[in-house]
Amino acid sequence: MKKTATTRATAKSGEKKGATDWARVRAMSDAQVRKAARADPDAQPLSSEKLPQMRRVSRVKALRERIGLTQREFAEAFHLPLTTLRDWEQRRSVPDAPARALLLAIERDPKKMKALLAPARA
Repeated sequence: MKKTATTRATAKSGEKKGATDWARVRAMSDAQVRKAARADPDAQPLSSEKLPQMRRVSRVKALRERIGLTQREFAEAFHLPLTTLRDWEQRRSVPDAPARALLLAIERDPKKMKALLAPARA
């Protein structure tokens, strides 16, 4: 097994991790925003060669995230095997026709589908 170097960074005490100063961003002009974005080494625009290599997020994952559920919550709510959901999201397999119909129904009205598939109460 090949060992790779790992760098660990620790936030300073009291420092907010990943906090964005939205008031400062709103105060910037469009030109200033573009300049700041281009100066960020971690967010460089993709070249025309690299763009086709990028993979889109699967529709199943986009649906699950739009509803605001974790993989486990989504799988339990809609009676899907968790491993199957993971395979769909990672594009290792694709939903068959009945599963696509279920996903379409979930996409159209997630609250109603969740209620319909909820266990019956005595």
